[in-house]
Amino acid sequence: MVKLSVIVPFYNVRQFAPDTLRSLKANAREDVEFLLVDDCSSDGTRDLLERAAEEVPGAVLLPHESNGGLATARNTGLDAARGTYLTFLDGDDWYAPGHCGRLLAAAERLGTDFVRVDHVQVTGRARQIHRMPHGRREVPLRPVDAILPADRSTSVDYPYAWAGIYHRRLLDSGVLRFRDGLRTAEDRPWIWRLHREAESFAVTSLHGVFYRRGVSSSLTQIGDVRQLDFLRAFDQVVEETSTHERAAELLPKAVRTYCAVMAHHLESIERFEPAVARTLRAESAAALRRLPQDILRATLTALGPERAARLRRVRRGQALTRSAAPTAAVPATRVHEEAAR
Repeated sequence: MVKLSVIVPFYNVRQFAPDTLRSLKANAREDVEFLLVDDCSSDGTRDLLERAAEEVPGAVLLPHESNGGLATARNTGLDAARGTYLTFLDGDDWYAPGHCGRLLAAAERLGTDFVRVDHVQVTGRARQIHRMPHGRREVPLRPVDAILPADRSTSVDYPYAWAGIYHRRLLDSGVLRFRDGLRTAEDRPWIWRLHREAESFAVTSLHGVFYRRGVSSSLTQIGDVRQLDFLRAFDQVVEETSTHERAAELLPKAVRTYCAVMAHHLESIERFEPAVARTLRAESAAALRRLPQDILRATLTALGPERAARLRRVRRGQALTRSAAPTAAVPATRVHEEAAR
């Protein structure tokens, strides 16, 4: 019987995939399956995965005929998963030996719909523990309560799907699926739905996921049109949250996070291709006009003068000038923290 399904999408990560695959082999157990989703790689990653499917116990290769993006690749893995529990790993990250066993033990011990964990961020040779932003650990909690308060970093600002383990009942109810086609920010609607609709969760202090930053092929490093999917992602967050029974409490948090992430992209607009930068300004203006205006006004007042002024200019359709930007953009690794400030 398969207790845990580990879904691992790969796309053109031949340089890093060997580390990932070795870590899976170091986590192999009779009750764990590794679903290796090749999202139509063109750099030789597929060859490594074919070999791994033969050499890594529990590994299954699931190839795509066309590139669909991370959200679609994860859904492919969800469709094939047989485990009582599910988790994720990205194709350029890795696990500590025995992490899957410890993760399973935490899920079975706590008995909640899902369990969230810390992770180790790796930038070059530097390593830093990033903690799940929730103080209470090892006790069952209500997920919807962990969305708030609006003005602080909370559980929905730690959206990483791979930083946790999820019971199959969440898959059967549709909560675990991602929006097909989202190429970035795919985890934002996902984490909000998880916290709105699941009944229980817990946090435990495991540090067995190693998250690689600064990868040149990562979308956080590329200034093309795929980055703009954050607008569709947060439109979905706001739309779905607006129908929740606690919408009046939750919407200020959703709008504040949306505005903070939007401001982050506008602060670093010069890294985008010119046509993409124009689209970013135009679509950001439209998004700001779609938001509940009373909540938006309160949000802009609380965001701080520089970011508020930038968003107001964009909403009015005014061009952003170099002098209007701060001297240094917020690093991508801090977007989720800035979103709550």
